[in-house]
Amino acid sequence: MSNLLEMRGITKTFPGVKALDKVDFTLKRGTVHALMGENGAGKSTLMKCLFGIYKQDSGDIYIDGEKVSYKDTKDALDSGVAMVHQELNQVSMRSVAENIMLGRFPSKYGLVDSKKMNKETQDLFDRLGLDFDPKKIIGKYSVAERQLIEIAKAVSYDAKILVLDEPTSSLTENEVEKLFEIINRLRNEGVGIIYISHKMEEILSISDYVTVMRDGKFITEREAADLTKDEIIRLMVGRELKDENFHTDKYIRDEIMLEVKNLTGRYQPTIKDVSFSVKKGEVLGIAGLVGSRRTELVETIFGLREKEAGEILVNGKVVSNKNPAEAIKNGFALVTEERRATGIIPYADIRFNSTIANLKKYSKNGIVNDKLLKESTNKVIDSMKVKTPNQRAKIMNLSGGNQQKVIIGRWLLTDPSILLLDEPTRGIDVGAKYEIYRLITELASTGKSVLFISSEMAELQMVCNRIMVMSNGRLAGIEENDQNLTQEKIMALQAKYV
Repeated sequence: MSNLLEMRGITKTFPGVKALDKVDFTLKRGTVHALMGENGAGKSTLMKCLFGIYKQDSGDIYIDGEKVSYKDTKDALDSGVAMVHQELNQVSMRSVAENIMLGRFPSKYGLVDSKKMNKETQDLFDRLGLDFDPKKIIGKYSVAERQLIEIAKAVSYDAKILVLDEPTSSLTENEVEKLFEIINRLRNEGVGIIYISHKMEEILSISDYVTVMRDGKFITEREAADLTKDEIIRLMVGRELKDENFHTDKYIRDEIMLEVKNLTGRYQPTIKDVSFSVKKGEVLGIAGLVGSRRTELVETIFGLREKEAGEILVNGKVVSNKNPAEAIKNGFALVTEERRATGIIPYADIRFNSTIANLKKYSKNGIVNDKLLKESTNKVIDSMKVKTPNQRAKIMNLSGGNQQKVIIGRWLLTDPSILLLDEPTRGIDVGAKYEIYRLITELASTGKSVLFISSEMAELQMVCNRIMVMSNGRLAGIEENDQNLTQEKIMALQAKYV
């Protein structure tokens, strides 16, 4: 089987950090090659060098035996290299078809040929078995649905090399199956696919080869069939990392911290008549399919969305939470699902991103205390084990996992009583996931209450005391996380109001 892509001795340095150190990577035609490593290992940086986003400091790239050097992403796309990024970068107020055809609109008489654009987009969806409306505003679709649309867009370029960076981070099991069908069809057509993911089961089921990176260096390339989950983890982190159970009831106290009564959102689609309570020291998991309104629930509690009816009580007292600022004063913190869109301020540095939720604490009479800012940022970097050259590095230059650590650290600086976590481990490597699990347990041990949204049932069972299931905006049930709880029971509840 011939080599479609060869990357030899790729080195890339950013101020204060060597992101890639003489990395080699090979992709064979008609194969799926997984690229694995902890956050900050250099996976995305290597692919951005391939895709023309970065120019490597040294090293060469060959496609079909010919040396290439793309000056930008358009040059790469025109040459048959497409990449679906972990963080979506779509024009949310434009239609699906406009996003698919962005930069290459069909024209007629000097104007955009909307009829042809919509038809070509529909033909693409039909070919891939996807059910989306080309004319619908893309921002009205969920994150998971928009992820599939972005993958379809990459396929539309008829690329011979397709890079998928965490493509299933927000997909349900059914959507993952659909993606795998698309990948298998492309593989059979001779397309080479580079697959970046932290989900071990996916890697072992879809990949032909696996390359592991660590700290910007190439560690090994193996056939996927020769690897196990434990072996991949050991290669990634450089040590043994056994499965743990972070779930414990010993921190739960008798007092109820948060009580939600008959909560209904104002604007459709939204939550309807949701009631539940969370005790001090309890971790309540929230499960549900795409469209179950899990995100809408926590955003309504936090004041990001307006409520139509219902009450929110903290320590038995009603709070209004009309907006996020009021929610923060009432002891709430929210880590949002889309860190790039609603979490980080990309062009600002780590210090600003760490302290922005609590700026009043650092100023007096309009003068900012820089020493306090520096101390608090160091606290975030040390406690969350953020990999960064310094506090002044732009957060956009960190890996996705390290960005997420900064966001969580930011909210911990506000000393919240109730922490709302919306997919906090999405796109994060296994080592960082375990750090977040331990952090959640530590927060519970101090009497804080945690609401933890996740699409991974195994993750919820590993961390949570109880699991609440949402279905089409309604509460379908709350189950104790004990030996009697099965994934089948959760799945049945998820479909209750669909």
